[in-house]
Amino acid sequence: MNARSVLSQAFLAKAGWGDANRRFLAGDASDRSYERLSRGSETAVLMDAPPGKGDNPATFLAIAAHLSAIGLSAPKCYAQDLENGFLLLEDLGDSIYASLLKTTPALENSLYTAATQVLAHLQSHLPAANLANLTAQDWADAACFALDWYRFAITGERTDPADFRTALTEVMSRHADGPRVMILRDYHAENLLWLPDRPGLARVGLLDFQLAQLGQPGYDLVSLLQDARRDVSRETEAAMSRAFCQQTGTPVDSFRPAYATLGAQRALRIIGIFARLCLHGGKPGYLALIPRVWQHLQRNLAEPELGPLAKICARLLPEPTPEALTRIGAQCGHFR
Repeated sequence: MNARSVLSQAFLAKAGWGDANRRFLAGDASDRSYERLSRGSETAVLMDAPPGKGDNPATFLAIAAHLSAIGLSAPKCYAQDLENGFLLLEDLGDSIYASLLKTTPALENSLYTAATQVLAHLQSHLPAANLANLTAQDWADAACFALDWYRFAITGERTDPADFRTALTEVMSRHADGPRVMILRDYHAENLLWLPDRPGLARVGLLDFQLAQLGQPGYDLVSLLQDARRDVSRETEAAMSRAFCQQTGTPVDSFRPAYATLGAQRALRIIGIFARLCLHGGKPGYLALIPRVWQHLQRNLAEPELGPLAKICARLLPEPTPEALTRIGAQCGHFR
């Protein structure tokens, strides 16, 4: 038993769950992991977020409290050890959107309608306190991961990001830099659960929101509808975009370029992150997701307002062909 296991067992014993059965539930791109605990008919979830690795359980608790206060479904916390990075959380079950839609695709419209309504509701309330608020240039800087990791992994070359950064900063400033709202950032089918026994918007269970910040109204909608891990139908994407505009009072004509801009920024950043997860994190599985995100990027860049950025991306970013992805994979874990 390693030191982390000893700490977790001590935490569970103190919380009264020391005799529970433990089963690995999920891990993700961070160092955070989850286990499902069971004892008789009771279940709970252990979150293990090692200190100093970028995830702060105290932030998770603060955001969860805010979401619960406005009537949304975030996991309750039964016990905590913030010093060592452990939380004992309510188990919201296994009805993850992604799993439900894999077995019952016909649910897509109803599930995404509820998720879109949750976003409109979230944005109709004041945000949680002390959230980060990035500038347009900060958002552009984050997208430079596409050059620093993805482009470099394929070409072996470093490039001056100045033109890329300037073009993205300008389009962000022009189309997606208005009044801020609270965004959850990783709002997609792997982090949403369907809880049909709960009333109204509480039927949508929320996970992985600890990186919440202030951002643009369309960002979480892009995250939901341009999902890196599953194909959302174009009909659902169009319908949810219209519904979001109606529910938030946003003019459709101004939302279209904002949505495309946020989609391009997000896709560029994710492509870079997935390449980094392979090269630095030794996680090659993320490479298989890059072609889908690339298609999202191309669709967003096709909007007329993004023309200058599209030209720069076409010049600097190679297409993720099978050969290109193989080249990235061959360097997996070489840049730790």
